[in-house]
Amino acid sequence: MSAQILNQVLGPCFEMITITTTQELEAFCGKASSAPYLTVDTEFMRERTYYSKLCLVQLAVPGTSEDAAVLVDPLEDGLALDPLYELLGNRSVTKVFHAARQDVEIFFVEGGIIPLPLFDTQVAAMVAGFGDQVGYETLVRKIAGAELDKSSRFTDWSRRPLSNAQKRYALADVTHLRDIYEHLSAELDASGRRSWVEEELALLVDPATYEIEPEEAWRRVKTRSESGRHLAIVRELARFREAYAKDRNIPRNRVIKDDAILELASTRPQTMEQLCRSRRLPRNARKGEIANGLLAAVKAGIETPDDRLPRSGRPHGQAQVNPALASLLRVLLNAKSEELGVAQKLIATSSELDEIAAGNYDCQPLTGWRRKAFGEDALGLCSGRLALRARGTSVEVFEA
Repeated sequence: MSAQILNQVLGPCFEMITITTTQELEAFCGKASSAPYLTVDTEFMRERTYYSKLCLVQLAVPGTSEDAAVLVDPLEDGLALDPLYELLGNRSVTKVFHAARQDVEIFFVEGGIIPLPLFDTQVAAMVAGFGDQVGYETLVRKIAGAELDKSSRFTDWSRRPLSNAQKRYALADVTHLRDIYEHLSAELDASGRRSWVEEELALLVDPATYEIEPEEAWRRVKTRSESGRHLAIVRELARFREAYAKDRNIPRNRVIKDDAILELASTRPQTMEQLCRSRRLPRNARKGEIANGLLAAVKAGIETPDDRLPRSGRPHGQAQVNPALASLLRVLLNAKSEELGVAQKLIATSSELDEIAAGNYDCQPLTGWRRKAFGEDALGLCSGRLALRARGTSVEVFEA
């Protein structure tokens, strides 16, 4: 009997084995080390901390035996996750996730390990025509032919004991994932697009993705200003916030939110009285360490030498966006997305299309697999070498 049929008949966790000792984890990981793949998911809490608090790990290997899918309780006293980290680093076993980024970040922070080789079913599904950022529930329904119990979706995973409903919900995230992985893997082999997915996963398996340096935190603060001085103050404020939050393991927004950073970068307070006039500053940031840190950050930004001012990273000196060309590129993207069965947002974002329409060709849609799938035709459209025409309900590209 297949894992899919067994899941439908008995439910996704007919035995619900929970590993609570290092010895039990060693035994499972030893067995899993000879499997072709391992499906992985985590449950965690992050509302009150800077770093995610790992509360549960779900693991499954191919097969229908009772111990083919297990829960691992990292909150259990005396349980060491070293056997799991060794398994995650075993390159003979493919590690399968859905929307892997947060899970991988947890393993990188907790164990210093990037699971390799890695397969993300959300990325694979976007390449295989399931739409933009398709959810796990949708893939379970369309591929595994099952429905998920959503009653435990919003739950406190740090509380013990876990209920049977919580365990069933958690295990379903890795049992159905086996069928989804096998289906998508076969689809990629048939279409010849496995390299597309591997290209997309390069960022996920790069340790630099998860090494957040306070000096670079400002790049995540969205601001319309391109003033170097304004950006310097934003940089110093974001640097202080990141370091303060990391040192105390609290969410960065508990220190100060982005809108308050932008306000302070505009008003540039230099005294405690001026600082407290801020409308967006939280109460805890109006005195003590945070207030002193914010004032020091503003001062450092103001005093940054001209040759060390940051730049926005947006292209300068380019032509204005050609709205007609931008519209044509959107039509081309839609046509290519339908033709290839690949999610539009995976090929190019709206802002990237505007960059191309403004003459900036140094952007992602014109590199890698995207260039072959879309970029070459986009450049042909921009140069006037190619044109678009309607043919029935579809749009085709032709030599102009």
